[in-house]
Amino acid sequence: MTQSMQFWDKVADSYAKQHIADQATYEKKLEVTQKYLQPDMEVLEFGCGTGSTALIHASHVKHIRAIDFSANMIKIARSKAEAQNIQNVTFEQASIDELSLPDQSIDVVLGLNVLHLLKDKEAEIAKVHNILKPGGRFITSTVCLGGTMDWLKVIAPIGKFLRLFPLVRVFSVQELEQSLTDAGFEVEQPWQPSEFTWQLGSGKVAFIVATKAA
Repeated sequence: MTQSMQFWDKVADSYAKQHIADQATYEKKLEVTQKYLQPDMEVLEFGCGTGSTALIHASHVKHIRAIDFSANMIKIARSKAEAQNIQNVTFEQASIDELSLPDQSIDVVLGLNVLHLLKDKEAEIAKVHNILKPGGRFITSTVCLGGTMDWLKVIAPIGKFLRLFPLVRVFSVQELEQSLTDAGFEVEQPWQPSEFTWQLGSGKVAFIVATKAA
């Protein structure tokens, strides 16, 4: 975890300056997400990065608790909130596995572009299920490299060891869906996969709304 923290701390400034690669898709994800938000809701976002998405959703809910394990990412997020005078988003440095929240206390959980960066996504999905209220929703946009970049399973540990890139998990869209259903979720929103391309290859980005039984 420490090495991943160091990686994301190092790239935080450049990450904050990056332009969204596909603005139309991003806005569509925002639109779909906001259909599930209500003014009285408590929301958790884990892996919030520099906070842009949480701040966009802030006016649609009561409160958002947004966490990231990178101190520099959180520092930038807080400066954005202050500049925009948004006071109902609490940014804090933390990881989902160390976060302490009562069961059935959160209305919506956002995990955007983060599940493939977790050591044990099944454990974190199960934790999300526990903290959601009955009928609550887990909304995730996840890079799925399985089936197109399976070789990364071999390369990723080497790259992490050499500090070239952080921990990256390789799984398919179908494997992610299975992880969600195994945890007790029902996939409510149809898959909206789009292509993800980077220096080493390409994969799918799966956008999912998963619902906990009421």
